[in-house]
Amino acid sequence: MAKRRWTLVLVPHSAEPSKVVELSWGAVKLTAGLVVGLVVVALLVGTATVSRRVDLNRTARLESENQRLAVELGELHGRLTTLSDTIARISQRDGKIRLLASLEPIDPQVQAAGIGGPVVSGSSPGHNSTPLLRKTADVRVDANALIRRANLLASSFSAAADSLAAHTQRLAATPSIMPTQGWLSSAFSAMREHPILHIARPHEGIDVSAPMGAPIEAPAAGVVRSTGWEAGYGNVVEIDHGFGITTKFAHTSRILVHQGQRVQRGDRIALVGNSGLATGPHLHYEVHVNGRPVDPLRYVMPESVVTD
Repeated sequence: MAKRRWTLVLVPHSAEPSKVVELSWGAVKLTAGLVVGLVVVALLVGTATVSRRVDLNRTARLESENQRLAVELGELHGRLTTLSDTIARISQRDGKIRLLASLEPIDPQVQAAGIGGPVVSGSSPGHNSTPLLRKTADVRVDANALIRRANLLASSFSAAADSLAAHTQRLAATPSIMPTQGWLSSAFSAMREHPILHIARPHEGIDVSAPMGAPIEAPAAGVVRSTGWEAGYGNVVEIDHGFGITTKFAHTSRILVHQGQRVQRGDRIALVGNSGLATGPHLHYEVHVNGRPVDPLRYVMPESVVTD
C-alpha cells in the first residue's frame, strides 16, 4: 500500500516561481503533535505563572493582615494589663467593704481561682506555633482570667451589699434613742414595789419623768402594732420594729398614730401624760426582744440618758 503524502504548493506574490513541498503523513502528524505540545506547555507555564502571582499577592495580603492583627493584639494586651491593675485595686477595696459588712475575707485559694489561666498549648514542645498565635493565646488567657476575677468580685460585692442592707435595716430597727426628753426616775428591775399599789411586782421597763404634753418619739423605724387603753398602763402605743424587737409606751396623754402606721426614728407618736396608774406625768418605756422584756438602756446611747 502506497504511503500517504501531502503536497504543499507555495505561490509567492512576486514573480518568483512557485515551490512544491511534499510531506509524508508521519511528518504531518509529528509536526501537529509538536505544535499541540508547545501549546499545552505554554498554557501550563502561563497557568503556573498566574497562580504563583496570585499566591504571592495573597501571601503579601496575609502578611499585611497578620502585622495589623499583631499590632491590635499588642494594644489589646496592654489594655488588658491596665484593666487587670484596675481590678486588683477594686479587689483591695472589696476586702475593706467586706470588713465593713462583717463578712469574712475571700479565701486566698478562691481568689487564686480567679487569677491566671490554662497553659498555652502552643508553648508545648514540637507544636507549630507562630508568634501571632502565641500572642492570641496569651490575650485569650488574660481575658478569661479577668472575666473570672470580675465574676468573683461581682459575687463578693453582691454579698456585701446584701449584708450591708441587712445591717442598715437592723440598725434602723434598733431603738437607740430616748423616746422623750426627761430624766430617768425608775430603772428596769426584775422586781420592785409599785409606787401606788405598794406590792412587789416586776418593772419591765424604765420610767422617764417629763412635763405633761412633752412629745414622745419613735426610737426606731417600725410599724404601729396597737394603740389604745390598757389597764394600769393607760393610753398605750406598741411598735413592731422587726427582727423580733417591739417597744411599748404607756401613760400617754394623747396618741398621735394609728394601728398599722409606719413610723421612722424621731417621728412623734404620742404625748407624755399620767393616764392609768401613775403618780405624775412620765413615760413608761419597754423594749421586748423575741417576746421577752429587756432593759431599754442596753440599746439607748449613753448620752441620751439623764438620771436624777
